[in-house]
This record gives sequence, structure tokens and C-alpha cells, in this order.
Amino acid sequence: MKRREFITLLGGAAVAWPLAARGQQPAVPVIGYLSTGWQASDAFRLAAFRQGLHEAGYTEGRDVAIEYLWAEGQLNRLPALAADLARRPVSMIAAAGVSAALEAKAASSTIPIVFVTGVDPVALGLVASLNRPGGNLTGVTDLTTELGPKHLELLQELLPTATTIALLVNPSRPDAATISRDLQALGSSRGIQVHVLHASTSRDLDTVFAKLFQLQVPGLVIGADAFFNSQSEQLAVLTVRQGLPAIHVVRQFATAGGLMSYGGGLTALTLA
Repeated sequence: MKRREFITLLGGAAVAWPLAARGQQPAVPVIGYLSTGWQASDAFRLAAFRQGLHEAGYTEGRDVAIEYLWAEGQLNRLPALAADLARRPVSMIAAAGVSAALEAKAASSTIPIVFVTGVDPVALGLVASLNRPGGNLTGVTDLTTELGPKHLELLQELLPTATTIALLVNPSRPDAATISRDLQALGSSRGIQVHVLHASTSRDLDTVFAKLFQLQVPGLVIGADAFFNSQSEQLAVLTVRQGLPAIHVVRQFATAGGLMSYGGGLTALTLA
């Protein structure tokens, strides 16, 4: 969605309310912000979101209000949170993460929904096509889940004699099985066995790294996921502590001490 279209959406929402209902509506348009993560982990994304609003002529608290709902990594909470937003007088919903977008779509077929995701929104049924999304959803994607093969390739260049690699996946993702299967197939074609490990909570990460120590794998690919993005610093510390070469999609992982990152800029994606 272009900035001009965004301005039209918010401005039009205010004038489109029936006259009889305006007395019951908020004085300014309200955006519902639905995230799979935490307020702290989304800080950089929120800064870009507010900057984008400001550049479009909207300042939070003056021209627009934002209601924030956080799943805090508990994806089973998203249906109730999305339904809660759908019942409120929001002009639109901003969905941060594929699971948030899917639940927002399930909650409303009329409220405009703008998503930011790293998956193919067509494959998951969010939109009909990239150029003509249709329905009440639109948004941006950097297709970070498509970078798994590139991550494996870069790690193999660093570890040319490796015959095993570990892949960390969040099993709560709707495409977790596909990500695992595709990277295992690619690894097999390159003579590499890919061990798939699962984590969806901070406690799971401790278990995963204990397992990695037992496996003695020479390298780790951290799958694209909002939870792993939020835990990038902890993941960096764990890989350094174990002396484990690893690659992740977000730059924060590398700046926190992790070996490599390769992917698009999440801040720029949100700002768009």
C-alpha cells in the first residue's frame, strides 16, 4: 500500500461513518496494531511504523490513535486478540507477522488489514495475488522464508567439509513443515544431512542448544520467524557461548555477536 493510498484510507474512514453514528465514534481514526511479539522486541518496528505515519501526515495521539495488542510469542492467543480488535471501532488493522495477519483476516472480512510478513502471502491464502490482492488485505513481504536455501549455501561455503547442519524452526508457524522439508531436500542434494530442531519459547531455546551440543553439528541455520527475531540477542549469546557458527535473517543477530546475517531490512519493510 502506497503512502498516498494509506492517507486516503485513514482520511476516508473518518468521513465515511454514518452521521448518526459519529457521536459514538472516536474523534480520530484508530489503528489496531496486532503483533505476534512483545512490545520490547517490536521497538524498532514500531519506530519505523510511527515514522511512516508521520511522513504520511499522521502523528500518534494527535491525528490518529493506535491500540496495541501483543501475543508475546503465544500464538494461541492471537484468535482472541484479533476478535477483540474486530469488535472495536478501528479504521484498520496493522498485522505484524504472518500468524497475526491470518488471524486478523479470520476475524474480519470488512476492516482493512495491512500486513508485514516474510512469507509468500499468496501461498498462505492471505491475498489472491501480489499485484491484485483483492479482499480487505494488502501489505508488504520480503519473502525472508525463501532465504533458507541461501543461508544453507553461505554456511556451506564457510564450512566446506560439513556433512551435517542444524536448522532451527518455530513449529507454531503455519509453514514450518514446508520450511523444514525444503531445506532438508536441498541439504540432501548437497550431501548434507539437516537436523531439524524446534523452539517456540525462550525455555525451548535452552533445550535446543543442549541438543545441539550433543549432536556436535558444525553449523546452524536459524529459520526466519518473528519469535527468533525477538530473541536475536539471546540466540547470538547462545551460539557464541557454544562456539557454533550460525546464520540468521536479521542484522540484530550479527550485531549482538552472532556470526552472520543475511536478509532484508525489517525497519525499511515496516516503513514502506
